[in-house]
Amino acid sequence: MLLHSWLLSKLKKQKQKEKIMFSTIKKGMAGTLVSAVLMLSPIAHSESYEMTIAGASPGGLWSLLGAGVDGAVRESYEGSKITYQTSGGGVANVGLLDRDQANLAIIHDAELLLAKKGDDPFREPIDSARVLSYLYTWAPMQALISNSFAEEYGIKAFEDIAKVKPPITIAINKRGNIASNIAVEMLEAIGVTEADIESWGGKIIYAASGEQISLIQDRRADLLINSLFVKHSSIMQAANSVDLTLLSMEEGTVDAINAESGTVSFDIPAGTYEFSPNAVHTASLGATLAVREDMDEELAYNLTKALFENYETIVSVHSAMKALTPEIMASVTVVPYHKGALKYLEEVGLK
Repeated sequence: MLLHSWLLSKLKKQKQKEKIMFSTIKKGMAGTLVSAVLMLSPIAHSESYEMTIAGASPGGLWSLLGAGVDGAVRESYEGSKITYQTSGGGVANVGLLDRDQANLAIIHDAELLLAKKGDDPFREPIDSARVLSYLYTWAPMQALISNSFAEEYGIKAFEDIAKVKPPITIAINKRGNIASNIAVEMLEAIGVTEADIESWGGKIIYAASGEQISLIQDRRADLLINSLFVKHSSIMQAANSVDLTLLSMEEGTVDAINAESGTVSFDIPAGTYEFSPNAVHTASLGATLAVREDMDEELAYNLTKALFENYETIVSVHSAMKALTPEIMASVTVVPYHKGALKYLEEVGLK
């Protein structure tokens, strides 16, 4: 009897051990299965990017745009850092991007076209750049002429310069600055060269923006041609010293400039300037955000998505940026959008 009870007790304990072992094995298998499912399932993750953006001077609008791009990317990818890199401007940035010395670069549309064609100052074509976005399209070429000179020679529109052939002194930006190139294109679009101007008894003075204002104020120049935001403080300053008129161009002239230089058409509405109340049709420079063509497609997609979804962050950096919209950002034509950027733009119906 005692032997029987002992055997029953042993068997019961053995079954309990086996039950515990089986339960442990089941739990282990279940844990392994859950781990495997988590590994195979798509999960949310936070990426961050550390990149450089080539701009221009440390204190100008482009430095603020660099901060805007940084902010827009950080809003989508916490911990990201887009560091502004000073440079000589858009022409220099083409080279920096081509040599892979910057991840992103702010480059004028006209500079991208110059590089693509291999025109001066580029020694050969450079077609390694693609764009993610326009940053602005409203830096119009403004031709400001002294009223006294315009009245003396009967100049009412930009094209009249070619018709009248006056002994005009024209101030344009320094050679190597894209605004200087476009000013020359404007004159060539109406059939005028520097040699022509000199043969009329006039001349072209190549000067930095600040010096141009001084030249027109001191009456050492009759006409100033520069790319400036509408109602820029320098224009208002000059108009306070000298009676000026803003010259308009015919549509065909502007179309010719755009085709040759990559600029876009721009209208300054009537009444914008009290000193020159008529509407003005002209060409305008725009600034793009460019990358290398070989940038990873997913990276370009992610950056573009962040920029467009958070474009108001870029708008907020300066009052001059208030006109920026996703439609404008998606309107670059001088070079293609990066394929990653294009994928995003097609997804949201902007292309």
